[in-house]
Amino acid sequence: MEELTALPKSPIGQAIGYARNQWVPLTRFLDDGRLRLDNNQSELELRREAVGRKNWLFVGSDEGAEWNAIAVSLIASCELHGIEPWAYLRDVLILLPDWPRDRVLELSPKYWKQTLEQTDARERLDRSLWSRVQRPPAST
Repeated sequence: MEELTALPKSPIGQAIGYARNQWVPLTRFLDDGRLRLDNNQSELELRREAVGRKNWLFVGSDEGAEWNAIAVSLIASCELHGIEPWAYLRDVLILLPDWPRDRVLELSPKYWKQTLEQTDARERLDRSLWSRVQRPPAST
């Protein structure tokens, strides 16, 4: 059989070079069954950015764009962890002023459900007038 070669700068040569250089990351899902083969969820979240791009031309400043990116990322993270985003944002804004700085990671969407199970967090929310506005009951 004749050996086929591709020039390194040709499109197929660049694709082969990429695959060889990225072999470990490209095959990582084989070592860990929790990792997905595809990136469909990430692509869907990025699509939200593409759809909103025209609207976000008018955020006013680079700082406004940065805050927009933070808000969109928080909402996407909430959805990823099965949390209702608006209730989450309301509760975090209630807790944040008095929350200990060394425990701020507990307020992230990743740990939010565990944080709500803590008596400390639940009591703080229950004391707030704002938390009575459409907050779902605690799951037990």
